[in-house]
Amino acid sequence: MAFLLLQILAAEADLSMGGGVGVGVGVGVGIGIGGGGGVWIGGGINGQTPPGSSVSKLKQAYTALQAWKSAITDDPLGILGTWVGSNVCVYKGVFCVDSTDPQTGPIVAGIDLNHANLQGTLVKELCLLTDLSLFHLNSNRFTGTVPESFKILSSLSELDLSNNQFSGPFPTSTLLIPNLFYLDLRFNNFAGPIPEDLFNKRLDAIFLNNNQFDGQIPANLGNSPASVINLANNKLSGNIPFSFGYMGSGLKEILFLNNQLTGCIPEGIGLWQDLQVLDVSFNSFMGHLPNSISCLDEIEVLNLAHNKLSGQDCNKLLFRNNVGFDFSLNCIPGLEMQRPQPQCSVTPGNSLNCLRIPSAKTLFCGALVESQKISPRPSSSP
Repeated sequence: MAFLLLQILAAEADLSMGGGVGVGVGVGVGIGIGGGGGVWIGGGINGQTPPGSSVSKLKQAYTALQAWKSAITDDPLGILGTWVGSNVCVYKGVFCVDSTDPQTGPIVAGIDLNHANLQGTLVKELCLLTDLSLFHLNSNRFTGTVPESFKILSSLSELDLSNNQFSGPFPTSTLLIPNLFYLDLRFNNFAGPIPEDLFNKRLDAIFLNNNQFDGQIPANLGNSPASVINLANNKLSGNIPFSFGYMGSGLKEILFLNNQLTGCIPEGIGLWQDLQVLDVSFNSFMGHLPNSISCLDEIEVLNLAHNKLSGQDCNKLLFRNNVGFDFSLNCIPGLEMQRPQPQCSVTPGNSLNCLRIPSAKTLFCGALVESQKISPRPSSSP
């Protein structure tokens, strides 16, 4: 696995242009998983096809890659100059691995053309790459959308189409890829609603930030097992779904910043004591901060800035290293850099019912977790 990653990084270094890379907040795991765990060859490293390899597998790959080559209209770095001949394992950006079946020989298990600055479209023939495990196209100029035929790529686990010019509605064909684990669509021009099925899929990383998605966040957000979800810089509206308070314990980072979201921050947020990044800044959230926010023991980045939040102070949080904390431009008592008092006195939502957990005593976070296990819905109070 380490050798595979080094091969990919070396290829990216060769392709890098040194600019034009869109960076999103949040870190996802992007390690390629090779089919069969063999030795990777190709990617412009003068690999040779060993005798006894499966001609049909490589013929299919050749057909797919030549069809895609014909749909690429600009190649300023000359990468496709290496895409000549039937031995696809020596094509730059194409990675082969030995199959677990000794009769099969090498198979195309990875394509990594990050930072290649290619212009063109994806073609349906890419579905012929049936052993493809990772497909990385970060920082190019591809347009159009994801072909429907991608749904039969049963080995594909990582799909990174970030920082391109893809457009149209959410590419639902990606949700039909059976073993997809990592989905990165950020920094494109996708628009329209986010489909509910996205959060039912067994994805570990979901990056949709910096697109034009609109409408409400699907109510089943809490079904997602992902450790990283980034929905920032879109046009999403409505509330954070109530189910967010009941997400799996593996959630590490979630970002809602710079949308058009309203309502409350769900009280159940304090259940996720392993949460490291929460950013809801630049929205229109109102009401009191949840009591449970003080339970976020592992939080490193907590950004609530530029909302209309009020209520309890944050002293329980501020005794820790608060370099990544930002509560500015709200109406939170006891903190600096809040909205002017005239704005806070007329801020809607000061009496908003946020389904809070009533507590006359100090909130004990462990007790909160246990109470939520017993009763799945917190009681409400004014």
